[in-house]
Amino acid sequence: MSGISPIPHEARPYQGRPAGLVTRTVAAAVDLMLAIAASVAGYLAVAGAQFLLSPRTFQFPRLSSWVGLSGTLLLLILYLAIAWAVTGRSLGATVMGLRVINRRGRRPRPLIALVRAVLSVGVPLGLLWCLVARERRSVQDLICGTSVVYDWSSGSASGSLTPRIRPPASSRSGESDLDSEAGARPAG
Repeated sequence: MSGISPIPHEARPYQGRPAGLVTRTVAAAVDLMLAIAASVAGYLAVAGAQFLLSPRTFQFPRLSSWVGLSGTLLLLILYLAIAWAVTGRSLGATVMGLRVINRRGRRPRPLIALVRAVLSVGVPLGLLWCLVARERRSVQDLICGTSVVYDWSSGSASGSLTPRIRPPASSRSGESDLDSEAGARPAG
């Protein structure tokens, strides 16, 4: 490897530090817009298929706002859970240079990622806790034993492309009910 770092010079002092409310909110907004766009694309795909099957009697499918909202939120939960479990970051997190990590500095396990996604979508105001928390952890982070840190490196938090990210000291002090040693991934 060459001696050139992929991390911008200006960002290096923040690498691995806890992310704040504004950065996390912008990342969440990007992810929400992606889920809305995917939902609209899905609706248009269904409408297009109906049009192709019966163009003379075609009408746009009627969808209650409750079903549309529920579907979009479910899609967002699944997207976030998969993204966090696979790479530790969503598209919004990638854009903003963020990564979700567990107490060991690795991406969260799938169950933890799913619980965190449900909490993040279901109780978005829990993010406000990072304004007063010493390590900028949200309610979701406290329950799931995770942290959101600045990380501009490529690869996943457990991949060979990046070194393990050291989580904030307070998040390593104990284990949450959801993050036990039995399900931990081996370091390495």
